[in-house]
Amino acid sequence: MPLDTILDITPLGFPWPTMDPFLFCVYHDDRYPKGNAAMGPDASLAGREIGQDFAGKDGWRMYHGAQVPGFPSHPHRGFETVTIVRRGLIDHADSLGAAARFGGGDVQWLTAGRGIVHSEMFPLLDRAQPNPLELFQIWLNLPARDKMVAPISRCSGPTKSPIGYSAMPAAAPPKLPAPPAGWVTRPHLRRRQIRDPPSWRRTWPSGPSR
Repeated sequence: MPLDTILDITPLGFPWPTMDPFLFCVYHDDRYPKGNAAMGPDASLAGREIGQDFAGKDGWRMYHGAQVPGFPSHPHRGFETVTIVRRGLIDHADSLGAAARFGGGDVQWLTAGRGIVHSEMFPLLDRAQPNPLELFQIWLNLPARDKMVAPISRCSGPTKSPIGYSAMPAAAPPKLPAPPAGWVTRPHLRRRQIRDPPSWRRTWPSGPSR
C-alpha cells in the first residue's frame, strides 16, 4: 500500500478514535485479581477514586462500581451498542426486565432506540486465581428514522447466553421478538456508509492498551 494513502497514524488508547456512524469504541483489558465473597476484587481499594476509577492502578479498574467492577444502572437512547467479550464475564440487567450473564466469546447487540436503562457489571467469580477481563464495545449512531424504535437486547455466541428473559435463575427461553429497525436490519445503509468514505484513518497499537 502506498504510504501517501495513510493520512494519520494514531496510537490506540482508551477509547479508540472513531468516525460516523461509530460514536464510541473502547477496549477493556483488566487484569483483575482473585475475587472475594461479594464478586469484587480480593484486594485493597485504597488509592482509587471509587465511583470514577479509570486510572488503571495495578492493571485494573473499578470504573463506576463501588464493590463489583463495572457500570451500574445508566441510560442510553438513540444508538446501538455491540459488546464482544473475549475473556471474563458481564452481568447485564435492564429496564426491559432482561438479566443475563455472558462472556467467553459472546456478543451482545443492544438497540437503545427510544430509551433503555441497563447495568453492566464484571463479576469476579474465581476466588482462587486472577479474573482477567477483555472486551470490546462499539456504539453505533442509529439513522434518524430509527432513533425512536423500541429498545431490545440480544446475545449470541459460544455460551449462547439468552438475553430477553431472566437467565440467572434457569428458565425456558421464550421466542424472542424480531430486532427493530436499525443497522442490523438495514444492510444497504451499511454499504452506503462504508463505500467511498471522505477520508481514511489507520490506527496502530503502540503497546498494550488498558
